[in-house]
Amino acid sequence: MGIPVMVLGESGTGKSTSLRNLDPNSTLVIQPINKRLPFRADGWHAWNGETKSGQLVNSDDWQHICKVISLAPSYGKTQIIIDDFQYVMAHEYMRRSDETGFKKFTEMANHIWSIVMACEKTPDNVSIYFMQHTETVEGKIKAKTIGKMLDEKITLEGMFSIVFRSVVTSDGDHFFSTKNCGFDTVKTPMDMFSEPLIDNDLQSIDKTIKQYFGV
Repeated sequence: MGIPVMVLGESGTGKSTSLRNLDPNSTLVIQPINKRLPFRADGWHAWNGETKSGQLVNSDDWQHICKVISLAPSYGKTQIIIDDFQYVMAHEYMRRSDETGFKKFTEMANHIWSIVMACEKTPDNVSIYFMQHTETVEGKIKAKTIGKMLDEKITLEGMFSIVFRSVVTSDGDHFFSTKNCGFDTVKTPMDMFSEPLIDNDLQSIDKTIKQYFGV
């Protein structure tokens, strides 16, 4: 069973930048929004379906994303990142905006649930990072969704045992928070990280997570 991890944070706080030290050969990035990586991306290329090579897959279709997650390990990918995951929800919502009734929200929740559940079918040494924007609701920072209609069907953070949040200090330094501040949904297993703030280096973080779980 793979390791799903959620990384919350506002735009520009270092979520995508945390990929900078990952090995492109073992990494696959699913991009619902087709955009350039925020670092010198030598060795990072669009996925080529014929040669089965590359690192960047542009897709916001839930079925395609599930398929990519299931196939990626067979191509040597042990780190899978879904960048800007909230746009998977937002794009489907906009495409179905002319539909009336509540059924579509149940269906969209099922699609998001299916993506997370696809992680369970990957090998133990595969980690899947869901990069997600945040919103503040009743004073609490949470994963940004398309609103209460979806939140009533599914609590995203509840499906993860590891939730980080990207933070920027007053000095402009970028970190990931590992401890719940009482007003967010951050959580990490006991003794996985000794510090409340860690460098936003996903390569180092991934190594620590896999060592903790013995994979």
